[in-house]
Amino acid sequence: MQPTDLDFFTLLSESYARLLGTPLVPGEENTPAEAARWLYEDAPFGVLAHDTQADPVFVYGNLRAQRLFGYTWNELTALPSRLSAEAPERSERQAFLEEVTRAGYVTGYRGVRVRKSRERFWIERATVWQLFDRDGVYRGQAAMIPHVTDIT
Repeated sequence: MQPTDLDFFTLLSESYARLLGTPLVPGEENTPAEAARWLYEDAPFGVLAHDTQADPVFVYGNLRAQRLFGYTWNELTALPSRLSAEAPERSERQAFLEEVTRAGYVTGYRGVRVRKSRERFWIERATVWQLFDRDGVYRGQAAMIPHVTDIT
């Protein structure tokens, strides 16, 4: 998949709007291609998404998320999403993802994550939502990360 794949952008943005009642990308005057490019290249928040495998793997990470976690596109999209948290934090992360599964989405999430360099940081005020396509098929989960704080 390419970072600005229109089918995946549609899945991300329509799932978000359907669950939260607000657009993921501002500016309805944008074409889908322009909106997908903005989300990948210019969004001031990180967006990550993982698939539905038993051990989910990231399938999307915009440039902001890549910078936050210290991975390239190719590295990130080969990474099991559980590795974005350190081992002691993984059970808390899993419990949270199960809550998202039950509710459809959760806003205001805060949790410790780890960069490729092993530096730890807080993701704050994150929104995590279920990805369902137009046919109602579950495709994974996504997260929008508007704020981070380094742990020193």
